[in-house]
This record gives sequence, structure tokens and C-alpha cells, in this order.
Amino acid sequence: MRRAVKVGKLIIGGNAPVSVQSMTNTKTSNVEETIFQIKRLEEAGCDVVRVAVQDEEDAKAIRKIRERINIPLIADIQFDHRLAILSIENGADKIRINPGNMRKDRLKEVVAVAKEKGVPIRVGVNVGSLRKRTSERWKDLAESALEEVRLLESLEFYDIVVSVKSSDVLETIKANEYIAEKVDYPIHLGVTEAGVAETAIVKSSIAIGYLLLKGIGDTIRISISGDPVREVVVGRKILIALGLREGPEVIACPTCGRSEIDVEKLAAMVEENLFHIKKRVKIAVMGCVVNGIGEGKDSDIGVAGLKDGAVIFVKGKVKERVPKEKIIDRLKFYIDRYLEEVD
Repeated sequence: MRRAVKVGKLIIGGNAPVSVQSMTNTKTSNVEETIFQIKRLEEAGCDVVRVAVQDEEDAKAIRKIRERINIPLIADIQFDHRLAILSIENGADKIRINPGNMRKDRLKEVVAVAKEKGVPIRVGVNVGSLRKRTSERWKDLAESALEEVRLLESLEFYDIVVSVKSSDVLETIKANEYIAEKVDYPIHLGVTEAGVAETAIVKSSIAIGYLLLKGIGDTIRISISGDPVREVVVGRKILIALGLREGPEVIACPTCGRSEIDVEKLAAMVEENLFHIKKRVKIAVMGCVVNGIGEGKDSDIGVAGLKDGAVIFVKGKVKERVPKEKIIDRLKFYIDRYLEEVD
């Protein structure tokens, strides 16, 4: 079992559920814009959020931001130990640093304040911060992270979260497997610089899904260029698919010439209307009644297309026939009723 690290009110590691995190792409000192984005992340199911701290204004803004959000806040600092200390003093619940980028006397100052305030430190290493490169880059990544851990341990600091990331799926997997064997600190998973859209989702799903199935990983970030809310949505879906978190699962047929409804559009609308749900419920969106009801019978609730509308079925049994304009409303009715029964 991994050690447990407390980040605000959230526990990372131990027996705690795997948490989903993201990072804002606003200028942190722009308090209103940053809070607005964090609120959107909260609504999407984000458990902990990270902000970039590039100057004193960013560090001081943490106090105002922290007062108005509901999830723990991590300050991301690259080099300046003074910004790390200022971030902690202004209420950061955790800091992310690369200890090797700081002189030991300055790192010692950061550790002293972190100890006093009970703030954990995430050791973050990626390909860009490697000091040694060999033919086994994944091992260089892992050893660099362990070096950073040992630096903190030499200062008698053990409230640590470890992260090793690569843009390469196999490097990410191998490095994290190695880390998991060497230390018992909580592990933050992610594929860094994963790319955009489907590319980022595919790479992250493979690496993170594989590692989580092996019992490796305590908190995750899905790196996707663009709106960070999408990172949270994908992260939640990965955890739901692996059975590590409860929530809605929408299945849909791949469509064929028998489809009577726009399956893609309807499935997207169903997901949009259900995403706030935190309980397990499986919804099937099927293009026709020929195969739809039979193939969707393992779902809790489903809809199958007709020429003039659709049928709604529950546990494989047809409940009613509805016109196309009422499909969403009637689905919501049956879903709400199902969730009440589950409660």
C-alpha cells in the first residue's frame, strides 16, 4: 500500500480513491478568470487543481483564489524557492517543484516552511528536466525522480508525491513501474505533452489505464492541449471504465444502414445531461430496434431508434414508444426513477 498524503481535505494514496486533477491555463494573478475556470473544473468533477506560479503576484493571488474554491490548490513552481515559500504562506495545499533545480540550502528553507504548514511536495520529473541521458531514457526518468526524493529525505521530509512523465507511452509505463517498486510514496500519473484531441486521449488512456490496472497510481492528470475541463471529463471516464469510480456510462452502437436516429448526436446529448451524476448507471443509445434492444439489454436503461421516434427500454424490456423530440426528456424520467430506486 502507498503512503497517504493529505492535500487540503483530500487524501492521495493509502486506501483513498484515485483522484482526478487538472491545471488552469489562465494567468494565476488574474484572480477572477482563474476562479471562473476552477469552478468549471469543479463542476466537471475535478478533485484537485494546479496553478502556475511565475511571480510574486501569482503567489499572492493564491490566498484570494483559495478562499473561493472548494477543492485543494497546488502551486506549480519551477525554480524560485522564494515563490514556493510565498505560495505556501498564502495557502497552497501542496506545491510542485523539481528539488534538483534549487540549491540545497534554498530547498531546506522550502522544506522548513512546508513542514511547519503541513504542506506536501510533489516531485515532478519529465524528459525536459533530465540531467542524465542514456539509451534507457525511461530509467533515467525514474532515477532522476528518485534522486529528487532522496534530496527531500535527506532533509527529513517524507510528505511526498512522485511523478515521472514522458510523451512516450511505453517510457511512461516503464518509468512508473520502476518507481512503484522502489518507493511507497503516492504516484501521480500522466503522459506529458500528449497532444490534442484523440491523440492525447488514446495515449493517456493506454498508459494510465494499464498502470491503474496494475495497482499503480493514486492521482491522475490527462494532458490535452486546450480547455482543461476536457482533461477532467476524460479522466473521470477512464476511472469509470476501470470500475474505480461510480458515474454514468453511455454505450452506443457503431451505426449502420439500419440506424433510424442520429446515434452520435443523441449519445452526446445524453452524456451532456448525465455527467453530473455520481452514481453508476449504464445507458444504451442504439440506432434501431432490430439489434438494439438485444445488444443493449445489459444496460440499465436504453433507447433504440424507430422511423418516427424511438422506444425506451429498461433492463431489456420496452417501456414506451416516444417521438424524437421527447427522447431526452423521457430518458431523464427513467434515469431519475432508476437512481431513486438505487438509493
